[in-house]
Amino acid sequence: MELILASASPRRRDLLAAAGLRFRVEPSDADEDLDAPLDPEELAEELARTKARVVAERHRGEAALVIGSDTVVAVGGADGDPARVLGKPEDEAEARAMLELLSGTRHRVVTGVCVVDARDGSDIAGRERTWVTMRAITPAEVDAYVASGEWRDKAGGYAIQENADAFVTALEEGGFDNVVGLPVERTLALLREAGWDGAAGD
Repeated sequence: MELILASASPRRRDLLAAAGLRFRVEPSDADEDLDAPLDPEELAEELARTKARVVAERHRGEAALVIGSDTVVAVGGADGDPARVLGKPEDEAEARAMLELLSGTRHRVVTGVCVVDARDGSDIAGRERTWVTMRAITPAEVDAYVASGEWRDKAGGYAIQENADAFVTALEEGGFDNVVGLPVERTLALLREAGWDGAAGD
């Protein structure tokens, strides 16, 4: 059974490789704009499903399991107010705005994972949530971080596995790998549930 990662993210690739899996990468290039109003958990899972299905459709009938994943950062959502969902910043101004918004907050990082069996199109999905406490970030620190370019292609505009770990004071509920971009144990469990036998891959 071939494993295909429907993501161009080097972080997800590295996490899967570190878990001992052999797979190939095939980005989905799926449209990530969803019309339906979804909470952050539902949104992350549905985006993961969309990505996996796009790639699985290219391999319909083949003995392959396609892994899709998407990470969102959400701020607020207490007292019935809708949470503000942050994706990847498009430019420095948006990255700066995201860091300033996240500064001094306890926010959630949600990663959705979906495994699609290309043989019949069946899928199984799940998600993991990590609460991240971030200390107040000074304007000088924001300036330096934005100038570093680390924010590029990162949900919420920061990379905990790089220098942004200096801003984080606590993680609760989910794991560090979930904040990086892929909850490995949950992904492995979904693969096994989808029929993967646990071998490294073909």
